[in-house]
Amino acid sequence: MAEAEIFVLSDTEIEVSALDLWYDDGAVHALRDITLDLHPGEVLAFIGPSGCGKSTMLKVFNRMHDANRGVRLTGKVTFQGIDIHDPSIDPPLLRRRFGWVAQKPNPFPSSIWQNVSYGPRIHGLMRDEAEMAAHVEASLRRAHLWDEVKDRLHTLAGTELSGGQQQRLCIARALSTMPDVLLMDEPTGSIDPVATAKVEELVLELKHDKAIVLVTHSMMQARRVADRVAVFHLGRLVEIGPTEDVFERPRSAEAQAFLGGLVG
Repeated sequence: MAEAEIFVLSDTEIEVSALDLWYDDGAVHALRDITLDLHPGEVLAFIGPSGCGKSTMLKVFNRMHDANRGVRLTGKVTFQGIDIHDPSIDPPLLRRRFGWVAQKPNPFPSSIWQNVSYGPRIHGLMRDEAEMAAHVEASLRRAHLWDEVKDRLHTLAGTELSGGQQQRLCIARALSTMPDVLLMDEPTGSIDPVATAKVEELVLELKHDKAIVLVTHSMMQARRVADRVAVFHLGRLVEIGPTEDVFERPRSAEAQAFLGGLVG
């Protein structure tokens, strides 16, 4: 089935219903009865203590758990109205619709050009080299990196950039496959404050045509960039709502304890 036939526009990008996930052949119940949604043009931040299930949930969206033996999942996840686990879904095509940005910058040890052009090339998204060149430039411009690297696209390796530049290169790489959703797993967790500010600025710009899910341990970051926050605790989603509402008037005891600094 062609990709255009699988994915259609929807008022909701992602819907998760009654999701449970187990590791190690059922020995570890990592996610419990998760129900949430993600809308176009919003930043949804996952917050909560370490080990509470935030990154595990993030990986569910693009089926990153598929390669892990002993993982079992129940419930339903739909992307643009289609069940992501439907047998007709091709996982690589699904993952192309999700840009991934990890905590530690992980550029390829190859040129900046190859870092950004790799995804569009393997998916056949560009018709010729001229279109590819324009697309690489556009992706780097969106990541606010073009002016810093435009004269060394083919000679400078991604691993030779500074930490903040590497992360912006990884964002450009994530954007290069033209995803609908960006999944960002603590994207500023290993870069300096100046670079963090640039990434946060990017998040606010990119949400105009992407839905973004952001895992963060920084409560101030969540308040600065998120439209809504989801609070996780011991594998459960204990609260979700508009950012200021949750921070100012948390309803659940677990969210009150976490946001009050009693657990972390």
